[in-house]
Amino acid sequence: MSLMTEPSLQEKYAPLSSCFGCGPANAKGLHIRSFVQGDTVIATWHAEPHHEAFPGMLNGGIIGSLLDCHCNWTAAWHLMQRLKLEQPLCTVTAEYAIKLLRPTPTDGPIELTARVVDSTADRATIEGVLTAAGKPRATCRGLFVAVQPGHPAFHRW
Repeated sequence: MSLMTEPSLQEKYAPLSSCFGCGPANAKGLHIRSFVQGDTVIATWHAEPHHEAFPGMLNGGIIGSLLDCHCNWTAAWHLMQRLKLEQPLCTVTAEYAIKLLRPTPTDGPIELTARVVDSTADRATIEGVLTAAGKPRATCRGLFVAVQPGHPAFHRW
């Protein structure tokens, strides 16, 4: 079965999520579809003209959203596996930094990869890369934390 025909992490574990970046239920969202491949989480995404900063180049805010959500799902998946859970814990972004390395063209697929670089029982540090036209265009390093009851994001998935 190819990655495109199987459910993504978002579709499997949060089909009703309305998150702008990764929520399957957000009609106007980016609809990131993240898949586990070994110890890396990958995604392929395609821009539309309304995602551009100027003709042919992706907006930096969209780049940040893509990496934020994709890295967040990498953390959620990792913590689920680490704790041997049936469902991922709801994780949120505690901090993240994006480095824009070069302009990102929108005329082809945009690839996202992310991996865990450190973790504890309730948080994970993730590094991600956004690649287009065979070159890294942006990187991300972020800390993603599982939330507890009482947090506004608890049960959002």
